[in-house]
Amino acid sequence: MRVIAGRFRSRILTAPPGLSTRPTSDRLRESLFNVLAPRIEGAAFLDLYAGSGAVGIEAISRGAGRVTFVERDAEAVRILRGNLERLGIGDGFRINAGSVKVFLQKRPANAGAKPAAHEVVFLDPPYEAAEEYAATLGLLGGTAAGYLATGAVVIAEHRRKQPLEEQYGALRRTRLLEQGDAALSFYASEAGVDRI
Repeated sequence: MRVIAGRFRSRILTAPPGLSTRPTSDRLRESLFNVLAPRIEGAAFLDLYAGSGAVGIEAISRGAGRVTFVERDAEAVRILRGNLERLGIGDGFRINAGSVKVFLQKRPANAGAKPAAHEVVFLDPPYEAAEEYAATLGLLGGTAAGYLATGAVVIAEHRRKQPLEEQYGALRRTRLLEQGDAALSFYASEAGVDRI
């Protein structure tokens, strides 16, 4: 596994051992970032179910302004931190070591404050955890919509043979990209946003 392009191009990344964390393939990451290219520079990027951090690190390498990684598996978080350290990335990111559901339901400490908004949200739960897709996309299309900046895009990686719904709350699918056994579903808020 390696960084595809940008400042850290061709640098090797470590992945957690075993099958519980399935890294996004280099080829699929390349396709994803080819689509996202016009949106990445300076963007706030949210990497849910981050695993080794390969997708968020790719965003940093390509010029994202800040990346928030959310991962609950302790071993994956250790490897994510190691990948960032080996690349010499010391700022421009935040790691939330906990569940995605808890993260998205968390309210800012200041009453009336909004959560930090993101232009790009990527989620890649374990394929076997089908309920995680509906729960997370449902939150982002509903009560956790504050995590989305105006015009944000939400991308879910899933099995090609495990299609996702066309709509989750205010999120409607705008594009489906299939590659091998994997697929990327792109969602945007119905409240008047760009199609990608």
